[in-house]
Amino acid sequence: MSTRTPWWIRVPVLFFLIFGLMEYFIDSGDKPAIIEYPITQFFMLLVLMILIAIELILSSIENIMFQTLSAEGKEKYLAAKNKKFEWKWAKNVMSKLTRSRSIEREGEIILDHNYDGIRELDNVLPPWWVYLFYGTMIFAVIYLVRFHIVGDYDQKLEYEQEVAAAQLAIDEYKKTAKDLVDVNTVEFLSDASDLSAGEKIFQSNCVACHMADGGGGIGPNLTDEYWILGGGIKNVFHTISEGGRDGKGMVAWKQSLKPAEIAQVASYVLTLGGTTPANPKEAQGDLWVDPNAPQQPTGTESETAPMEQVIDSTTVAMD
Repeated sequence: MSTRTPWWIRVPVLFFLIFGLMEYFIDSGDKPAIIEYPITQFFMLLVLMILIAIELILSSIENIMFQTLSAEGKEKYLAAKNKKFEWKWAKNVMSKLTRSRSIEREGEIILDHNYDGIRELDNVLPPWWVYLFYGTMIFAVIYLVRFHIVGDYDQKLEYEQEVAAAQLAIDEYKKTAKDLVDVNTVEFLSDASDLSAGEKIFQSNCVACHMADGGGGIGPNLTDEYWILGGGIKNVFHTISEGGRDGKGMVAWKQSLKPAEIAQVASYVLTLGGTTPANPKEAQGDLWVDPNAPQQPTGTESETAPMEQVIDSTTVAMD
């Protein structure tokens, strides 16, 4: 019985293969299964003992079979067992790629000149090097025709195209990755699902200070047009995320809420504007006017010039 792989390689390979399969199939959360479930340590020890026992049994069987062979058979067996494994196909591939001569055939390519006993071999260039050189020549011709004669495109155009494609990919990604939103990119969310989620967040975290209807309690009234730190989606988002005034304002919620959740509750807060709470708190802060709101056309006063009534007085002389 002859094996090409020694036992000291077979046993560790099989042991770690079984260990990897055990870790893959046993759900142990963040910890390895061998630590989460101590019984697996006993299992792996048992596996190791079985593998060693199998190797000992195979060795014993091999020894018994060897003793039953004839003297000629023993010689053949030992010769086959001691024969080194060779990658013949790899050697053939290397020989074709390099076209090198064996030491025994170096006399066929040795040159006549002699430099203090140093002789030179007339080796040919390796085929892989020659093919690579031809490939660079073909590439150079194609490059010359395409970019210098036809004028397909230049590096500047290629850069601009890649930047434009990357920007499109980023914009497409941002549509689904709502948690990337920040104070500079946040927009008012008008979808019913977002407003509903914002209302749930508001009812869970904000009613203690602003009341369920937004009329205000400890915190300011959210239904009027007056804001302490500015209105609009960006200011409200920033206030919720970073907190209110130092020492007496709202705490920062960025540690508790995700950016997408802050955008949802900020959008819901803005929908409370103009509603009528049960007990509205007095207005605080300054009147907020959105600087980005479209300007309403001012009414033109039509000044109608008084029409002068021209009275024709005709004197009729009656004779």
